[in-house]
Amino acid sequence: MKLAFVLFKYFPYGGLQRDFIRIAGLCRDRGHEIHVYTLAWQGAVPADFHVHVVKPRWALSYFGKNRALWQSLRQARTGERFDAVIGFNKLPGLDLYYAADPCYATRLGEKGRLHRWTPRHHQFAAFEKAVFAPDAHVEILMIAPNQIDNFIAAYGTPRARFHLLPPPIGRDRMAPPDALDIRRQWRQEMGLAADQLAVLMVASAFRIKGLDRALSALAALPPAVLEKTRLFVVGGDDAAPYQRQAKQLGVTRHLVFCGARDDVPRFLLGADLLLHPAYTENTGTVLLEAMVAGLPLLTTDICGYAFHVLKAGAGRVLASPFDQGALNRELAAMLADPEQLQAWSANGIAYGRGEDLYSLPEKAAALIESVAGSQCGVTA
Repeated sequence: MKLAFVLFKYFPYGGLQRDFIRIAGLCRDRGHEIHVYTLAWQGAVPADFHVHVVKPRWALSYFGKNRALWQSLRQARTGERFDAVIGFNKLPGLDLYYAADPCYATRLGEKGRLHRWTPRHHQFAAFEKAVFAPDAHVEILMIAPNQIDNFIAAYGTPRARFHLLPPPIGRDRMAPPDALDIRRQWRQEMGLAADQLAVLMVASAFRIKGLDRALSALAALPPAVLEKTRLFVVGGDDAAPYQRQAKQLGVTRHLVFCGARDDVPRFLLGADLLLHPAYTENTGTVLLEAMVAGLPLLTTDICGYAFHVLKAGAGRVLASPFDQGALNRELAAMLADPEQLQAWSANGIAYGRGEDLYSLPEKAAALIESVAGSQCGVTA
């Protein structure tokens, strides 16, 4: 079958982007023709992917470019006769939507009243309604169970159109047999002594994931604990504002920006604690990646996958509303208790071996084939 995938931007290290590559790649491996429509593509193009980068001639704004992508897709769909169009961002004209983002309508209350008058708002609202309206013929692939009721409340979407998938992590995130050797090597490369503590943050958007909160918690550590603690930040976002914050807080020498990396599993095995105090997070795939690697974690309950942390007993989850003092106290307590860190580590590894956390690509591909097959009269 001939499948079209659409997303605003592709870059190698985003969570949505990694999910897209795994799902589209599996569809390709199952014999389907893969076309991709996007506004930007960074990195290598997988074999047998037909990537169409839309470059609007006149659109300069964010919402203008998104509209140009939708118009290009609409034109391509008329001429190419795709069996199904799968969106990884909300757009009109989809057959399936992979819901990596939370409900925009539900979050409107967090924004100022003037926001409702902006072109950006009108586009977001219209594009989301095009996917979730009761009469829209779009099947929805959900990865955050807590978001289903939000969409139904906002749009009256029939529950039958939601298909809940397992979390989107790969088995390569599980702690391997030589995990201790990898850990020792990583810590040696990072210049860490045996008694030093490595706190890790993995984020493609530093503001949303709460790096400012993490730096404040780092600065609040008791002097003896701070002296032997370093915060490693993995991600390709702009570090400058947080370097200034670290300087103001006096923790510059305890902070290491590592940039975007393709060896994140080594960091998960080498660190002592994952810190993820996000402001908003539809799922939080990195929480599960840390757990199955044996890395204890401290996060906020706003993350869609935070319930897995509690269910596994693999760390601490801060309740809403967020309190910086609570984060400061919890981080200090966790770093001061090596025995409990070991217990959380073991619990996370055991949870990863006993739960279905890895079959998302297969189940998503099967749903895509089912929808595409029903539209072209083929049994998947």
